[in-house]
Amino acid sequence: MRATAAADMIRGMARQDLLRRISQAHDRRRSGRGIRLWRKLAIWVLYPRRDRGFWYGFAIDVLWPVLMAVARWDFRGGRQVPTTGGALLAVNHLSHVDPIVLVSYVVAQGRVPRFLAMKELWGMTVVGAPLRGGRHIPVDRRASGVEAYRAAVEAVRRGEVVVLYPEGGFAEHSDGWPRAARSGVARIALETGAPVIPVAQWGSNHLLPPSASRPTLVPRATLRVLAGPPVALDDLRAGRIGRRALQEATDRIMGRITEQLAVLRGEEPPARPEPRDGAEQPAVG
Repeated sequence: MRATAAADMIRGMARQDLLRRISQAHDRRRSGRGIRLWRKLAIWVLYPRRDRGFWYGFAIDVLWPVLMAVARWDFRGGRQVPTTGGALLAVNHLSHVDPIVLVSYVVAQGRVPRFLAMKELWGMTVVGAPLRGGRHIPVDRRASGVEAYRAAVEAVRRGEVVVLYPEGGFAEHSDGWPRAARSGVARIALETGAPVIPVAQWGSNHLLPPSASRPTLVPRATLRVLAGPPVALDDLRAGRIGRRALQEATDRIMGRITEQLAVLRGEEPPARPEPRDGAEQPAVG
């Protein structure tokens, strides 16, 4: 029995290695060009089917070909997503379609991501089942957030990849640059010591603009995602985790996300992030 388990583990590792090599080879193509169809199909065949929960796995398998059909993908920097172990992916938020894009990006690296999401979504018929079955983390925005924080810390220590949107939502009318962020991802990072991978995305706001109820299929959007090296936070973990350390960690994380986004957009970011406002759309994350 142990020999069978060991053989299964070796086969799983070999499968993940092949998947990552196929996915990351796209980095050699010129920036802005989409992943080739054969490569997306190979990723679809190889991406993880275990440890997803039935409804979460079903949603991934259904939405993958849909997203593949309606948009081009330009996924880069996947080598920054750890092969094993707990990690935090801090991502800018642009559209309601963002979680679908990030699921595609992360499973292409052989990992199954978990999200923080509004508690209200758990009660919805279509969205609730994948969230409940996929070990995602509900956030009660009317409470202190302590339960969600503890659940996220536990997930990271369990070895999960947890995706967070530090901005907490997105504005209906925005220039697309990251806005002022909450300190949740910094707090989890300093508590667990897990790496924080800064991830920028651009294009989901073209596929499904913030104020739109239907996707824009023509012209076909290019979904661009770029991950960078982990944010340096070790010096902030040495002492007491106070307000100053949390703010410094948050600033570093958002600064790195903004740098990655500037690469994708080919533009200079604003000197200071916009403040959050009451018109934001609180989506997953």
